[in-house]
Amino acid sequence: MGTTASDAGATTTSGATAGAAAGVRPGTDVRPGGEGGGSATAVDRPGGVDLADPAFWGLPAPARAAAFAELRRLPAPARFGAGQGRGRGRGRGGRGQGFHALVRHADVVEASRTPDVFLSGPGVTTPEPARWVRLLFGDSMVNLDDPRHAQLRRIVSRAFTPRLLSRVEEDIRRVATELVDRVEHERPRDFVNAVAAELPFRVICDMMGIPAEIRRAILDQVNHASEHTGVARPLRERLRTPGRGLRALARMQGMVAALGRERRRRPADDLISALVTADVDGRRLTGRELGAFFSLLLVAGVETTRNALAHGLHLLTVHPGQRALLLGDLDRHLGGAVDEIVRHSTPIIQFRRTLAVDHRLGGPDGPLLRAGEKVVLYYGSANHDETVFADPEAFDITRTPNPHLGFGGGGPHYCLGAHLARQEMKVLYRELFTRLPEARSVGEPELAPSSFDHRVRALRFTF
Repeated sequence: MGTTASDAGATTTSGATAGAAAGVRPGTDVRPGGEGGGSATAVDRPGGVDLADPAFWGLPAPARAAAFAELRRLPAPARFGAGQGRGRGRGRGGRGQGFHALVRHADVVEASRTPDVFLSGPGVTTPEPARWVRLLFGDSMVNLDDPRHAQLRRIVSRAFTPRLLSRVEEDIRRVATELVDRVEHERPRDFVNAVAAELPFRVICDMMGIPAEIRRAILDQVNHASEHTGVARPLRERLRTPGRGLRALARMQGMVAALGRERRRRPADDLISALVTADVDGRRLTGRELGAFFSLLLVAGVETTRNALAHGLHLLTVHPGQRALLLGDLDRHLGGAVDEIVRHSTPIIQFRRTLAVDHRLGGPDGPLLRAGEKVVLYYGSANHDETVFADPEAFDITRTPNPHLGFGGGGPHYCLGAHLARQEMKVLYRELFTRLPEARSVGEPELAPSSFDHRVRALRFTF
């Protein structure tokens, strides 16, 4: 359900403003042609919409939703960014290059499930991680293609034994109970810090075998490394923050690498031991690979689940009919509620891919995308595609089917932690609403203006 802190970066910028996105003007320029037919190869963006401009991500949610709805109606993916996506830029990693926005459900699924055409290796975040950063910190699985990706995924999958998974489920129930105990007795005001962030962090630390005495230090480093992901900032802060974030990432990965060395000598019953001692095709995780995987777990597993839990409490507050339906029969509706929360809020907004070859999107008559061009997969837009979801802006916990892409669009990069995230959300909500059925948000969530994740900084709540 996410990416690593080392992969994360601010969105690419352009000089255009997104201030007119609330009233999107059609005005598109369809360009026909390409080999073998008269299909549209690309279209210019509607007037007033610029997904590459950080200002767009600070617009009110209804304005952004209207912009994406307009983009989904175009005959081909619109271009954004420098050069409007025409340059190839393969030799320089595509830095500063434009991109095509994949905003329809079918297009995001196609890009996700055709990994030999839509590559992750050049980098899935915007901008792509610098080569020296990847050499220093190691490659996250989200930035790998097969065969390296498949090899690492096999090692990780082998480490998730039935014994480990059974213990994790027990840990989730124990931590959820302790957190609701704390809420009941201490009455904290911020749901994010008191509950939503604590649950996934403690569960992952328990699963990995992180000693209690260094957990707070690791959490501090995670917060420093990821606090400005995808957020527009003044130039002085943009120049200063990368160094701070990379130092935090280095400290965190150093702690985990030291634990990995210790567990090779004295294995324990935890995930770190399983990862550094597993022998899959003669391979096990190196210290650097372990650090990169831990970063992935913490940011993908903690940040995204935290945000989904917070969004969920607010959605159930502002939709009292759906809340009453859920609390009236938790056994029947809890699973559907969790999936609808993930669909509606979509914790990860976007990842991107690089075209390995020329490719016609959607079939032989579809728009032509060229080798070396970039595409960005907008999961939130795909999760509100009118051709797939009836009344997509509605929050409906009985929605069925619900083929949302909140955990990715399928294919080899489908989220490894999807089952864990669902379990955490179901257990926490069951514990919370069974014991404190009046728990609800107060006011609007405090959101970070980000093009990468749907981040909730704080959410006041009461019961």
